[in-house]
Amino acid sequence: MFELILGIGIVLILIILFQIFRIGSLVGVVKGSEKKVATTSNKVNAALMLFFLIGGFALFFWYSYAYFDDYNPPLASEHGAETDKLFWITMGITGIVFFITHILLFLFPYQYQHKEGRRALFYPDNHRLEILWTIVPALVLTVLVFTGLKTWNSIMAEPPEDAEVMEIMGYQFAWAVRYPGADDNLGDHDFRLIDPSNQFGMDLRDESSFDDFMPRELHIPKGKPIHLKIRARDVLHSVFIPHMRVKMDAVPGMPTHFVFTATKTTAEMRSELGDPEFNYEIACTEICGRGHFSMRMILVVDEPEEYEKWKTEQPTWLKLNEEYLAKVPEELRELAIIKAGIELSGDEPIAATPALEEDESDEDPAQSDEVDESLEAVLN
Repeated sequence: MFELILGIGIVLILIILFQIFRIGSLVGVVKGSEKKVATTSNKVNAALMLFFLIGGFALFFWYSYAYFDDYNPPLASEHGAETDKLFWITMGITGIVFFITHILLFLFPYQYQHKEGRRALFYPDNHRLEILWTIVPALVLTVLVFTGLKTWNSIMAEPPEDAEVMEIMGYQFAWAVRYPGADDNLGDHDFRLIDPSNQFGMDLRDESSFDDFMPRELHIPKGKPIHLKIRARDVLHSVFIPHMRVKMDAVPGMPTHFVFTATKTTAEMRSELGDPEFNYEIACTEICGRGHFSMRMILVVDEPEEYEKWKTEQPTWLKLNEEYLAKVPEELRELAIIKAGIELSGDEPIAATPALEEDESDEDPAQSDEVDESLEAVLN
């Protein structure tokens, strides 16, 4: 270790001595005592500028062509066509400016390298040129900004009434999704109710939460608007579905949303790509911690009939967590059992709710019929 430190110290001392020598040479040039100004390194650096210009552009074009499919995945949503069009218009305009400025940036050091006897042109300002390169970029950027704003407003407009509503929540380090049941309404939630089982913080005082379900994959139907409600449980996350051109931050305490319509099922995309293992994916594009890399969820796009069939096969969250029936208000417990599809045996204590006990008493049959009709009206 000592030898390594000693070696580094010697190298640093040599570098310092070399720089002192260089400073001395430059001072001699300024004073006029040194006649040799254009050294070999001047020509080498000028040639390297030209080399980097040609090599950099060659690498740029090769990478853009060779990996085009990796950074431009096939489009699978309706609004994606508008965003792609806007992206390529912006890329074309900024690309032209990029090429012009960088050609000048690298070519000028080569073209105007120091030569004995040549004096630089003193060109302090040009008001017309300054006005030109201020107004033109301002006008172009204004058009791009307002075009993008118009596209964004159309995407973020109020979702249609027939949109499929679902919720996705990011947490360290995974995604969780929640669907409404037969009532098509997501139940209320409260972060203070979150626990290892109730990860969404579902409020069981709300009747709409009784038939909500939470699958392991996000399924959506093809050709129908999707209203994706987004929130985060701990830190900032970001929902990214590249093929759908969907990207929206998941912010703790500030719910966001995104509306989109899928145009290709998973099966159709597999056929188009010739890849039977292909899956749409949801990724997190915010560095949310050490396990950020693992935030990946499968998105399945079904035909509408397959999607409806899949929904009917999903058990409700309350059915999978019957112990939470105890947290349902007593007057709603029987309704919760029915909406959640729970089948209780006769000896289970949770079934002994006031409503069920009244069924076993000598109550008026007409009154019992009225209760049944009320429950049926609520369910419908």
